[in-house]
Amino acid sequence: MQPNDIPYLSATELGGYIESRQLSPLEAVDAYLSRIEQVDPKLNSYVTVCAEAAREEARQAGAEIAGGNYRGPLHGIPVAVKDQIHAQGITNSDGSKIRADFVPDADATVVANLRRAGAILLGKLNMSEFAMGDPISSYFGAARNPWDLERNPGTSSTGSGAATAGFLCATSLGEDTGGSIRGPAANCGLVGLRPSWGRVSRYGVDGACWSIDTIGPISRSVADCAATIGAIAGYDANDPYTRPAPTPDYRQALTGDIRGLKVGLVTELMDSGLGLDDLTRAAVAAASQTLADLGAEVRDISLPLAGQTGVIVRTITHTERVSLRPEWLRERPQDYHVNTRIAFMTGNLIPGQVYYKAQKLRAIVRQQVLAALQEVDVLIQPTSAGPAGKLDFTTGVASKEAAAQALVEGSFRGPYSLSGVPALSIPCGFTDPGAGGLPLALQIAGRPFAEATVLNAAYAYEQATPWHNRRPPV
Repeated sequence: MQPNDIPYLSATELGGYIESRQLSPLEAVDAYLSRIEQVDPKLNSYVTVCAEAAREEARQAGAEIAGGNYRGPLHGIPVAVKDQIHAQGITNSDGSKIRADFVPDADATVVANLRRAGAILLGKLNMSEFAMGDPISSYFGAARNPWDLERNPGTSSTGSGAATAGFLCATSLGEDTGGSIRGPAANCGLVGLRPSWGRVSRYGVDGACWSIDTIGPISRSVADCAATIGAIAGYDANDPYTRPAPTPDYRQALTGDIRGLKVGLVTELMDSGLGLDDLTRAAVAAASQTLADLGAEVRDISLPLAGQTGVIVRTITHTERVSLRPEWLRERPQDYHVNTRIAFMTGNLIPGQVYYKAQKLRAIVRQQVLAALQEVDVLIQPTSAGPAGKLDFTTGVASKEAAAQALVEGSFRGPYSLSGVPALSIPCGFTDPGAGGLPLALQIAGRPFAEATVLNAAYAYEQATPWHNRRPPV
């Protein structure tokens, strides 16, 4: 195998070569570092590349494996994480000038867990400033979509989507509040899993909204996603909100057998009134038929408040975000990107009674989602209203209409942010049926802590369709 071919292997395939010693971790790291040097000037997905540290970790992993101490599917695998997830001794910027010099003195639990699994940290990935979800707001410039450099890679985990789709890491971690794992996965043709709230520790992660934030994988395949979530999930005494329960072997759950699985297609989120485009609607409808052909029992199901969840999420998250470090907005307003500053100032103006009403509506949404999941095993719908849009470098609010549409768009991911259940995005088509085009995405959600069911439904669909085999042109 030529070095240039190594980054195109899935993490699962690469792990097989490393376990059998056909490739060494150092060869894998060097191949990725070479591709980062060649390609990332176009994508701007990395904030920090830890080349020498990664090579040293690779040498240690290689020595362990040669000595018969193989730790599992991520041993020797080059990974990268969003730049709000702490890694000891590495700058952690949150995509902001305000944090550009902050160096954590300890690993986040998820990074410690990756290291324990033998993964090798290539570096830290670009993101929207303070995870606000504006693709142009990063202090380091906008990350680019590998399918079209003029398009949004998805927010706020912009670099996680761009780097993983661009073959600049084998798998990555993002953080999802209103959809910041699922959105980049949708825009970049990847598999992104927002785990159940409480499945993965958030200790050592700079928060956006404590009551909604989750950490999860953005990967190129369902198997890679399963291996990554398996490495990072589990109870952590440093995060009292994590669930004290064993972590399943998610890879073993990938049987591909979904005969008898009850699937509910959310009718409100197939409505063109939310801005859903015809191609995406058709692709999701076709995906539901594929699941039926595989033996699932598919039927329509209703989530009455689904179309309002974007507004509910934004009300809660804007209020909670600005409460984290309010002194920065008072003392250093000029150091924010103007769009972030506007968003934070808007959050400060939300009345307490509006926030309280949003929390009451959140409880109703959760009740509706959990009730639906008593009738079916998983819910499906579009992840987004359409494919990745063009990057717009306009500052400020373009119009009331544009702001309102952004709130509506959040409703495709909002039900599961509010209810805390696992939700996964997977490619389900392209805008061009030929070799080109932009990815379209299906979302699959399940019962609390039923990631294994969600992953297996996604795996069955993935293996029955060709979408995961396409490569972006970058």
